[in-house]
Amino acid sequence: INNFMTISVVALFVTLVLVTGGIDIQSGAIVGLTSITIGVLWNDVGMNLYLALVIGLLVGTACGALSGFFVAYTEVQPMVVTLGGSFLYSGIALLITNFSATEAYKGISGFPEEFSQFVRGRIFGIIPHQLLIFLFLVIITYILLHRTKYGRYVFLCGVNKHAATYCGIRTKQIVMSTYVLSGLGAAIAGILLTAYLGTAKTDLGKEITLPVITAVVLGGTSNLGGTGGVIGTALAAFVIGILRFGL
Repeated sequence: INNFMTISVVALFVTLVLVTGGIDIQSGAIVGLTSITIGVLWNDVGMNLYLALVIGLLVGTACGALSGFFVAYTEVQPMVVTLGGSFLYSGIALLITNFSATEAYKGISGFPEEFSQFVRGRIFGIIPHQLLIFLFLVIITYILLHRTKYGRYVFLCGVNKHAATYCGIRTKQIVMSTYVLSGLGAAIAGILLTAYLGTAKTDLGKEITLPVITAVVLGGTSNLGGTGGVIGTALAAFVIGILRFGL
């Protein structure tokens, strides 16, 4: 189950982006950037690991905010912005490796055992910790999208952005915020994958973009915006995981 949990976590937050009518194909690059940032800060700078994790989350969130700003305030097509973002953040990740004494292709390893066990461990030897983390994130994103005023605004932006603006909704801030959350979700996935593999590398998320988008769309979220849901995405992510790794 650990093999596809990264895809599942990222897909939850990308759902919000697609509900607004946008798209996010930069998540994989943010996963890699978060991972190598944590590795370099801990291994080469000597920073406390947990402080490095917080900075990793902030880096992923900032990446989402940057792309979200261009999508919301310049009205450039989301596909173009996030494609450019994927190249930009991958490049920054490679640049960061220059500050490490470890070769980029080897990755940074040697993380504390408790860090890895937090993700690799199982409750009663059966239930993976990652599954519990995922279920917790499902609850959080479900409440956010389906049980709050913010979630209703997200749906309205996807149904008719102009009508939502005339109703007094700050559509640009709402659209930008979905990319911020998507960046945060990718950063969380980067931390989980780094802990599970025990290695920080720039290319950890290079293959997740297509499965993430597939999970969101297969779960019932329209790529045109206005419809969708977190539960459908979560179930679709498990189906994709079973098809990719379980057969």
